Amino acid sequence: MGFSALLCACVVVSCSAAPFKLAQRNEPQNDRPIIGILTQEIDSESMKKFGKTYIPSSYVKYIESGGARVVPIRLNQSLAEHEQIFGSINGLLLIGGAVDLETSDFARTAGIYFRLALKANDEGDYFPIWGTCLGFQLLTVLVAGENLLSKTTAENVTYPLNFTAEASSSRMFTNFPSDIRKALSQEPLTGNFHHYGVTKEAFMGNEKLSGFFSVLSTNIAQNGLEFVSTMEGRKYPFYGVQWHPEVNRFQWDPRYNFPHSSNAVRVSSLLAEFFVNEGRRSSHHFSEAAEESSALIYNYNPVYVANISAYEQSYFF
Repeated sequence: MGFSALLCACVVVSCSAAPFKLAQRNEPQNDRPIIGILTQEIDSESMKKFGKTYIPSSYVKYIESGGARVVPIRLNQSLAEHEQIFGSINGLLLIGGAVDLETSDFARTAGIYFRLALKANDEGDYFPIWGTCLGFQLLTVLVAGENLLSKTTAENVTYPLNFTAEASSSRMFTNFPSDIRKALSQEPLTGNFHHYGVTKEAFMGNEKLSGFFSVLSTNIAQNGLEFVSTMEGRKYPFYGVQWHPEVNRFQWDPRYNFPHSSNAVRVSSLLAEFFVNEGRRSSHHFSEAAEESSALIYNYNPVYVANISAYEQSYFF
């Protein structure tokens, strides 16, 4: 599967912002965080022989490199099963891809976890969500209650980030060393592989979206439109990037402009550690050690798919 078909429709979930607490010095930390990664339907005929859903191994390695373990979340489960999984994991990653966000099981299941996370955070139960590319787009639709996407092609290109004034006080970038933050604003350290996005004008023009998320950076698409490239929740620990931080360290196909400079690798590392540290603030856990062990990604073997896709390896389910 290539990166060129990252299209997105919509799934609508209403929500209202409610405050969550910043980390306190004496706040208990979970030193065994587990992040759930939502599987996604396979749209590539060449990969369907391996299974119905998949997770590229680059996302798994990305989370593991930040200091967490991974639980793959299957799509074909009951609401009760998803609720049980939600109570056992410490965060959720919505990956990029090429599924229909209006009719796919990926969209439906993401909506379940989004609603559960809203309720949990409202009740003081910290639970972070991260959306990458298609996942970023889905988060905007979930919050706005409508699809604000437009053609903002940035296909197989790398950019520096055009930081907004809110970036300097953001949670996402607060612990970035000054030299890395400067490099991120001056060097092409972010890999972009998308055709659609949310323009800054559309983002700021939607009260639900602009009230829920802070815009941390923008970029200029190949058609000249300015799109939002990084965002974080003002009152919820929800984060989104239209670009792909996981590729900087874990994808190597020479046909694609994956940033591999030392600064690009450091950016990827810092963001993985940031999100995992957000997961450390969650006290969710499995009820039994055996249940935890059986749910982890270690029970599956990645398959070599570099000859038929842009990924080196993928997990299939």
